[in-house]
Amino acid sequence: MKSQLTQQDINRYTIRFWKWIIGIIAFGAILIFSIGLGLFGSLPDLRTLENPKSNQASEVISDDNVVLGTYYVQNRSNVRYDEISPNVINALIATEDIRFYNHSGIDFKRTFTIIFYNLIGKRQGASTITQQLALNMFSEEGRSKSFLKRLIQKSQELIVAVKLERQYTKEEILTMYLNTVDFGSYNTYGIKSAARTYFSTTPDKLKPHQAAILIGMLKGPSYYNPHRNPERALARRNTVLENMNKASYISDEDSEKLKQLPLGLAFNPTDHADGSAAYFRAVLKKDVQQTLEENSIYKADNTPYDLDRDGLKIYTTLNSRMQHYAEEAQKEYMKTLQVSFKNSWKGRDPFNFKEAKGLIDQGMKRSDRYKALKDEGKTEEEILEDFRTPAKMTIFSWRGEIDTMMKPIDSIKYYKLLLRNAVMSMEPQTGYVRAWVGGIDFNHFKYDQVKVGTRQVGSTAKPFTYAVAIGNGGFSPCFMVDNLPVSIDAGDGTSYTPRAYRSLPGPLTLKKALAHSQNNSTMFLMKQVGATAVSTLAKNMGVPNVPAVPSIALGSFEASVYDMVGAYSVFVNHGIWTEPIYLLRIEDKNGNVIYERKPRIKVVLDEQTAYVMTDMLKAVVREGTGVRLGWKYKLTNPIGGKTGTTNNNSDGWFMGITPQLVTGVWTGAEDRAIHFSSTDFGEGANTALPIFGIYMQKVYADQTLRYTKGDFPLPKGGVTTTLDCGAYSKQQSVETELDKKLGF
Repeated sequence: MKSQLTQQDINRYTIRFWKWIIGIIAFGAILIFSIGLGLFGSLPDLRTLENPKSNQASEVISDDNVVLGTYYVQNRSNVRYDEISPNVINALIATEDIRFYNHSGIDFKRTFTIIFYNLIGKRQGASTITQQLALNMFSEEGRSKSFLKRLIQKSQELIVAVKLERQYTKEEILTMYLNTVDFGSYNTYGIKSAARTYFSTTPDKLKPHQAAILIGMLKGPSYYNPHRNPERALARRNTVLENMNKASYISDEDSEKLKQLPLGLAFNPTDHADGSAAYFRAVLKKDVQQTLEENSIYKADNTPYDLDRDGLKIYTTLNSRMQHYAEEAQKEYMKTLQVSFKNSWKGRDPFNFKEAKGLIDQGMKRSDRYKALKDEGKTEEEILEDFRTPAKMTIFSWRGEIDTMMKPIDSIKYYKLLLRNAVMSMEPQTGYVRAWVGGIDFNHFKYDQVKVGTRQVGSTAKPFTYAVAIGNGGFSPCFMVDNLPVSIDAGDGTSYTPRAYRSLPGPLTLKKALAHSQNNSTMFLMKQVGATAVSTLAKNMGVPNVPAVPSIALGSFEASVYDMVGAYSVFVNHGIWTEPIYLLRIEDKNGNVIYERKPRIKVVLDEQTAYVMTDMLKAVVREGTGVRLGWKYKLTNPIGGKTGTTNNNSDGWFMGITPQLVTGVWTGAEDRAIHFSSTDFGEGANTALPIFGIYMQKVYADQTLRYTKGDFPLPKGGVTTTLDCGAYSKQQSVETELDKKLGF
């Protein structure tokens, strides 16, 4: 038989209940009082509330004062209250805090209701918009998972929320909240970034159903992401629309109509690659970080600068218009060249050749997909099956990104056959880099091919040998050579005879030999001056890692576009090497200069030799391998240059010089084993020179730029070397000239 509760028992339980309630309230009061005193960590003071801490992006600024791009940890852009659609405000209040306009930071009625729901197992959040703002703005670690820490954090939020309500208007609080809230992946923070990322619009133009999607994401930015989880996002959007209807922000009829609409995304994700010169900015970021560290440049509190948070202004030498012209030139010609590359292999498979056979397997094993499958414990057979199974993917094309179904193994083949390209342009007198295109698309291919990557330079190395012969060897540009095959000591007791492409019958002048990129004549000179002298000169001209072996005359070594452009500037700049420079100064967020950079310079050639080499490089364009600059691209002003093509047509180069600009262009596939099928298609005159031509056309057409079409300035005191080879007797033989030089 069940015992009956007596009045005494009821009174005893009632007293216990109220003791618990009073105890909890007392504990809460003591906890909040202690937190207010700062016993659990300092709270933001009035000044901090007036100037809330936020991560500030660092800006990369061009020479013509254009922001090329930013470095940031949060893709955050602020807007004013009047720049936000009422639909967003209504959706937010209806869903997150219906009594927002009636409380002072804490909604006590809602708090006690939520406590009751949680006690009976219905988990719900009780934070007001103001409390959520407090968490967003003043909590470094976000919402804690520890109960005790979350209890302290929640109390801190309550205190800060009350302070915020006293300091700001309701409109200001709503604006700050919408400017700081996280809208999921793609590094999207704030309503402005969200509107752009998901709907390609601005916050003031968001329609009710669009606003409902974005506000619906606040419950779980990744879980309700409309791009990745459209079905969840659609259901959540309809819930927000129902909330707006209940709050009388939209009618019953409008609510039902809006719930029938599709998501209607206009997806436009933003990342660090957005803006101009993405490859350059990636290289620059590492340079700046290293520079600040090496020079012990720190903030006032003696902590290192953070480019993603500290709002630095980084001033560079790049010109935004010239950068745009270089990117345009690349895109215009590479579309055509890719088709030419495909046609050059028509009916044949580039992967069937010996040097390319292992590329597909190698590419598969280097891929993130392979590594992920391997980490999951998949066998090689299972992984291979996965790579042979069609999957959804977005691939790069010169017509724009393509969403398609493709076998991952086929995507590897596709990208291996995709040509890459790099361009750099600088002023030889100052060393200022004006354009930097490190690849064809930074979103898909991060590797910078201007400074980070190196490739064999081919015939663009020949001027180094000619410069030694003319400067140190006393050779004249009109010296006659037979242009016959030359055997060279390989250094291992054997000798070899370099292959000659398109060899002209001799005798011919050195000027003509360089203009037509003759291998035999170049190797003849190498035999006369020696590999050590050529290697030393190349290194003095800023090209490292040039071994002292005879094959360097034909460009067997590797170098970057950055180094080769710096080297060619010596010819234009009267024999003075000026270090290519792209970083000018760095300012902190308050405008104080914390670093300035000056280029290094050194004399490596005498003026006469430099000018003679410039004249010989002009002959390349006037009558040699660079002649199409005139007849095809109508560049008839004084221009010099040198084409370059490596073994198997793997790399195509063109180094172009004008009195005010030196520009280097490289083209090739990711792997050297993938190349053009013939020199007719793959020579530098066809793969790299056209991009220089298109770029210079655009530069000269821009009247706001100061580049003229004048001739190269003479050295001081004029030219003492005969440049007109018509004055030389064409009957002189190689042997006679050599006898004179050797004193016989």
